[in-house]
Amino acid sequence: MFEVVGTFRAGKEWKKFKKVVNAHNERFAAEKVYSLLGSNHKVKRSLIRIEGIRKVE
Repeated sequence: MFEVVGTFRAGKEWKKFKKVVNAHNERFAAEKVYSLLGSNHKVKRSLIRIEGIRKVE
Protein backbone atom coordinates (compact mmCIF):
# COMPACT_ATOMS: atom_id res chain seq x y z
CA MET A 1 0.00 0.00 0.00
CA PHE A 2 1.24 3.46 -0.91
CA GLU A 3 0.08 6.92 0.06
CA VAL A 4 0.25 9.41 -2.81
CA VAL A 5 0.08 13.15 -2.10
CA GLY A 6 -0.19 15.98 -4.61
CA THR A 7 -2.39 18.53 -6.34
CA PHE A 8 -4.63 18.60 -9.38
CA ARG A 9 -6.25 21.37 -11.39
CA ALA A 10 -9.99 21.76 -10.80
CA GLY A 11 -11.29 24.65 -12.86
CA LYS A 12 -9.04 27.62 -12.15
CA GLU A 13 -7.67 26.44 -8.82
CA TRP A 14 -5.34 23.67 -7.65
CA LYS A 15 -6.79 21.22 -5.12
CA LYS A 16 -4.78 18.98 -2.82
CA PHE A 17 -5.33 15.23 -2.68
CA LYS A 18 -4.14 12.28 -0.64
CA LYS A 19 -4.88 8.78 -1.91
CA VAL A 20 -3.96 5.39 -0.49
CA VAL A 21 -3.67 2.77 -3.24
CA ASN A 22 -2.67 -0.85 -3.38
CA ALA A 23 0.27 -1.30 -5.78
CA HIS A 24 3.48 -3.32 -6.23
CA ASN A 25 5.80 -0.29 -6.32
CA GLU A 26 5.82 3.52 -6.46
CA ARG A 27 5.53 3.68 -10.24
CA PHE A 28 2.37 1.57 -10.28
CA ALA A 29 0.96 3.64 -7.40
CA ALA A 30 1.46 6.82 -9.45
CA GLU A 31 -0.23 5.24 -12.48
CA LYS A 32 -3.17 4.16 -10.32
CA VAL A 33 -3.63 7.71 -9.02
CA TYR A 34 -3.47 9.17 -12.54
CA SER A 35 -6.13 6.66 -13.56
CA LEU A 36 -8.39 7.32 -10.55
CA LEU A 37 -8.26 11.12 -10.76
CA GLY A 38 -8.69 11.03 -14.52
CA SER A 39 -11.79 8.87 -14.36
CA ASN A 40 -13.39 10.46 -11.27
CA HIS A 41 -12.61 14.14 -11.93
CA LYS A 42 -11.96 14.18 -15.71
CA VAL A 43 -8.45 15.58 -15.16
CA LYS A 44 -5.69 15.09 -17.73
CA ARG A 45 -2.36 13.68 -16.58
CA SER A 46 -0.59 16.96 -17.34
CA LEU A 47 -2.81 18.69 -14.75
CA ILE A 48 -1.93 16.25 -11.93
CA ARG A 49 1.19 16.95 -9.86
CA ILE A 50 2.38 14.17 -7.57
CA GLU A 51 4.45 15.62 -4.74
CA GLY A 52 5.26 12.48 -2.78
CA ILE A 53 4.77 8.75 -2.57
CA ARG A 54 5.43 6.75 0.59
CA LYS A 55 4.86 3.17 1.63
CA VAL A 56 2.29 2.56 4.38
CA GLU A 57 1.27 -0.60 6.19
